[in-house]
Amino acid sequence: MKSIEMKAKTVEEAIEIALKELDADRVEVEIDVISRGKPGILGIGSELASVRVTRVDGTSDVLDSANEVIKNLVSHMDVDVVVNLKEADNEETGGPVFEIEGDDSGLLIGRKGETLRSLQFLTRFIVGRQTGERANISLDVEGYDERRKQSLANLASRVAQRVVKTGRSIELEPMSARERRLVHIALAENSEVYTESSGEGRDRRVVVIPS
Repeated sequence: MKSIEMKAKTVEEAIEIALKELDADRVEVEIDVISRGKPGILGIGSELASVRVTRVDGTSDVLDSANEVIKNLVSHMDVDVVVNLKEADNEETGGPVFEIEGDDSGLLIGRKGETLRSLQFLTRFIVGRQTGERANISLDVEGYDERRKQSLANLASRVAQRVVKTGRSIELEPMSARERRLVHIALAENSEVYTESSGEGRDRRVVVIPS
């Protein structure tokens, strides 16, 4: 796969220049934002945005369909965003990862990521129907998913320390199945506590219990 790093005043400008250099469309490349740059004050201390754009060796039906479906969905939501392919095949999820960026991108996250999860569910459902294949598509909005993962790991660590100190179990707030799984994984190797899930439906949550 051919890869190129490009710098410009904005991320979008750097991407466009790189696409021209590679003679490729967005659906044909993976885009990794290295730095979003800094505007500085009166030009002092400013930094250029930097991206790495890698041409993908061939596309799949799922990838092509997902790209079109996501673009169509966000266009009907009347938001000012762009859709980039971040990874054509992520090892953890077993499918492509798309990142959404733009002035209105925050509107697609929603409360505790609910809007983002709904958009991801719709994309997977539609692409699965169109292609007849399992569509393990992941969506992120300007790194929100990675920040949420780290936030949950930090929360799990803090709660575990408190549980060990007090000797009492602690119930966390209700979470999605994916978020509960991340908490379970974060504490799986902690021999001083163990975790269980309790509750039903939207009220299902993780309980951290002293060993």
